[in-house]
Amino acid sequence: MEAALAVLADAQHEAKPLEVSPAAGLPELREALAQRYRQRGAASLSAAQVMVTSGAKTGLYAILSELLAPGDDVLMPTPNWFGFWELVRRTGGTLRTLPLAAADDYALTPEVLRAALTSDTKLLIISNPNNPTGRVYSRAEWEAVLAVTAEFPQLWVLSDEIYEGINFGPESVPTLLSFPDPHQRHVVVSGFSKSLALAGWGVGCAVVPPALAPAVAARLFGTGLAVPVPAQAAALAATRQADAIAGALCAQLAGNRCLLLDSLAALPGAVAGPIPGGTYYVFADFTRFLDPQLPADAASAQLVQRLAAAGLVVVDGATCGAPGFARLSYALPTADLARAAAIMQQVLAPVAVR
Repeated sequence: MEAALAVLADAQHEAKPLEVSPAAGLPELREALAQRYRQRGAASLSAAQVMVTSGAKTGLYAILSELLAPGDDVLMPTPNWFGFWELVRRTGGTLRTLPLAAADDYALTPEVLRAALTSDTKLLIISNPNNPTGRVYSRAEWEAVLAVTAEFPQLWVLSDEIYEGINFGPESVPTLLSFPDPHQRHVVVSGFSKSLALAGWGVGCAVVPPALAPAVAARLFGTGLAVPVPAQAAALAATRQADAIAGALCAQLAGNRCLLLDSLAALPGAVAGPIPGGTYYVFADFTRFLDPQLPADAASAQLVQRLAAAGLVVVDGATCGAPGFARLSYALPTADLARAAAIMQQVLAPVAVR
């Protein structure tokens, strides 16, 4: 906030208009982001590969627009963020899901991935940490996945890493950029609204191979406006303090995380499920509360509507590829979360467990 206010105060003091940023972002912010990725293992990354975007979704749209031709096959393990369906559709791709199971903690094994990929698959989308499940894929798991993707030289791999700083596990979240990229087809999208607490500021970033960077920068220039300089100044300050900001956020969220997990465990018929390692979500399995007379998607929507009618708004897991589940956020005041837990108990406890 202080960095943004300083930019505004300077413009007011000098009676001059705000500086207009290059479409791909201020050079100092792009370099700071590149330096942070180099510290995380992307040794050869240059600032020219980093684009500052008006939120992560703008970066995703620009990249997908450059990569996809009409009808291109896009493979995405699910559950995953509901926004990808529309983004892929609007950029001409055909999204094909690869359902993963809560029973094995949403493991993405090399065998399952290899069987799902074809010579026509243009893009693989992975979220790490995953939204909505909170699953964090380890370095060893990434290595196994990338050993498979390397067999498909036409394949691009996109990693959505916007939650990378919200991590409750013993190891840091690995970035795709820290792994060898033999075909120069690894792409990362991230942002400042989640891990760096700049929600509402509209700042994202995208990192692409050198050959793709000019086209993405040109598309950003041709289709939109640069992120305002005050917002980029705030993002620069946050980048320089990223570890401290994310660490404080995780410490703040830890109590709520336990509260929500305990509340879910107290519901009728609860069984042990995967514990989310990252994000500020729990992807709750409510399949036992569904009406068996309805199709899965309709039953899932009905349950979500019942919760909403009682005052508890959740994301329907069907929109993420998993009907009967619900994405619950614990990024809210503790008193509000306690009230939400009480509503959940009130609505679900009387429902016959199936």
